[in-house]
Amino acid sequence: MFFKNSKTYLFLTVSLLIIYVIHRFSLIFLKINEEGFYYSLEKLYCAFFLMSVIMISILLKIKERSYNQVGMSFMLLTTIKMGFYFWLLRPILNKMNEDIRIEKMNFFILFLIFLTIETIVTTRILSKKP
Repeated sequence: MFFKNSKTYLFLTVSLLIIYVIHRFSLIFLKINEEGFYYSLEKLYCAFFLMSVIMISILLKIKERSYNQVGMSFMLLTTIKMGFYFWLLRPILNKMNEDIRIEKMNFFILFLIFLTIETIVTTRILSKKP
């Protein structure tokens, strides 16, 4: 199944590598110190990437069985992922006496980027009727 849908995974991987490089250079350019962050940028990208690969794999498997359920499955999986991401975000929100605005923005921007890419991939899956 992985090789059959290699373009999908390749699109995900390449787009995220490009976004990671842009993100890393923007933090360097803006002179944002990441040492105080709860999660490093690499850990966040790995967690988000892993969840995206799992989600896309599930959606591709659902497409094989029941094409009509892909859209609803995407919404359900996105809701489950939001719960997982909230669980990841809780330690950041519980930080006391620290300025966490940049770290929260970093997390939410990353969430929105991954959500956008997953939506594009799901749209591509839905546009290819079985």
